[in-house]
Amino acid sequence: MGVQLNQLITDFGRTRNLVASAKLLEKARLADAEASRQDIVLATDQVFFAVIEAQEALRVATESVNARQTLTDRVSALTKAKLKSDLDQSFAQVNLSQVKLLQLDAQNNLDAAKAALSAVLGYDKEMNYQLVDDSGPPPALPPDLNALIAQAIQNRPDLQSLKFSEQAAQKFSKAQHERLLPTISALGVVGGTPVGSSQYFTTTWYGAVGGNVSIPIFNGFRLSAQASEAALQSQSAIEQTRALRNQVVRDVRTAWLNASTAMQRVAVTTELLKQANTALDLAKTRYDLGLSSIVELSQAELQQTEAAIGNANARSQYNFAISTINFQTGVQP
Repeated sequence: MGVQLNQLITDFGRTRNLVASAKLLEKARLADAEASRQDIVLATDQVFFAVIEAQEALRVATESVNARQTLTDRVSALTKAKLKSDLDQSFAQVNLSQVKLLQLDAQNNLDAAKAALSAVLGYDKEMNYQLVDDSGPPPALPPDLNALIAQAIQNRPDLQSLKFSEQAAQKFSKAQHERLLPTISALGVVGGTPVGSSQYFTTTWYGAVGGNVSIPIFNGFRLSAQASEAALQSQSAIEQTRALRNQVVRDVRTAWLNASTAMQRVAVTTELLKQANTALDLAKTRYDLGLSSIVELSQAELQQTEAAIGNANARSQYNFAISTINFQTGVQP
């Protein structure tokens, strides 16, 4: 009985490169997990602002229904008193029906958005949340696009994952090439012979030490083929990283342009809503004084409703555009 010890002295860096490759792959998988987390955050932001947008559209539609119902009742009373024509009453009822259809669409959009929110949050049934956007005024748009691109290249977890995978492939390629080199190891044996004749053996123990050199030859070019395969995989990883880097630059630029347009839409729709409110007040006054027809008042009401919904949509879309920039640049929420 005995013990045999075998210790590798050197394989000219192959084991070291294999360990480094495994550690880099671990970092790549952690980066993949972070990328998945940020995907979930972006999806949650998207449905959150969709619900906020739908809630605001429903609120505007409900207020419009109440206002036009009041106008319809008033016109009907004036028509019965022979102070307004039947045409005014018909126009008022048509406008009321139109805004009721808008209210139904807004309610349907809100229900669909809430269903999407429940799914993103991981519920198998719809949760009736009443969301409140307490983020305050819309954040300012970052002015320096080049700084955003540099930040994205530095922080994007999916790009980091490919970079780590690329480095791991390079380390593995080196390790595969180093298999063509010899390995040097030490060998030690020690033990004893509990059963035997003392006539032939002067002692009951034995031991020996030595060295071993293993040279990889006569393997049918298998090792060289595997080394070539690893080199091609390393080159493929480099090209994949380059392609994703170009895509990241494009996505950041697109997200910034979309946010810039959304910011301009907020300013335009805010001014449009202000003018539409003023036009509606003037149209109501002119109609009450008998200086205009109900057609002018109906048109003013329609424009005010569309402007209010457009302004709410623009604000929600701008907030989501900022969230998209944060996602594209790898900013951790």
